[in-house]
Amino acid sequence: MPRSTNDPQLVVSVNPMSPFAEGYRVLRTNIQFSSIDMQFQVLMVTSAQAGEGKTTVISNLAVAYAQEGKRVLLIDMDLRKPSLHIALSQTNQKGLTNLLTGQCSVDDVVKQTAIQNLSLLSSGPTPPHPAEMLSSHKMRLLMDELRTQYDIILIDTPPILAVTDGLLASVLCDGVLLVVQASVVKKALVLKAKERLEHVQARIVGTILNQLNRDDNLSIGYYGM
Repeated sequence: MPRSTNDPQLVVSVNPMSPFAEGYRVLRTNIQFSSIDMQFQVLMVTSAQAGEGKTTVISNLAVAYAQEGKRVLLIDMDLRKPSLHIALSQTNQKGLTNLLTGQCSVDDVVKQTAIQNLSLLSSGPTPPHPAEMLSSHKMRLLMDELRTQYDIILIDTPPILAVTDGLLASVLCDGVLLVVQASVVKKALVLKAKERLEHVQARIVGTILNQLNRDDNLSIGYYGM
């Protein structure tokens, strides 16, 4: 995986034969094997703190699912510092916040990306109270509707230890993937993030160690919970 966490790159699309792209396909397969008893249709990807590469991970994982023929929707629920639209070369003039406030319909704001089978629902303009919007009844109804339209829905959220938004979003999901920047983030912070997710009864599917050094071959590792 590319080292920069500020410039998400779709390596699975740009260089699908690379070891990095293969790492994401392995990640996709591991998640599928983790869901034998329960289907993970809606997955949230988050981290303990900012800068751990969760947006890069979720973007490439979405491409890996789309290449498998799945109908994939990426939702940017980081309403404070959205970045998925940058990774997928889309605008963010309208998005989730416009949809929840009744300004637009789903068809108005869900964008088909340049990657076949992959759509994006960007965050839209930053609202005054993001947490209240994510915990609203309208948000739950929207997720119920989107479940009928897509095979896989991947949700990007703010870091768990920064604000409560990610915890609120987790109740909308079937499982949570926790991205950890290897050898950088303190273990205590990771455990604290895990405890907060467990407190709201979120199902942690696994942990993704990002930016591992394994002879410069793969830079992500998946660990089931």
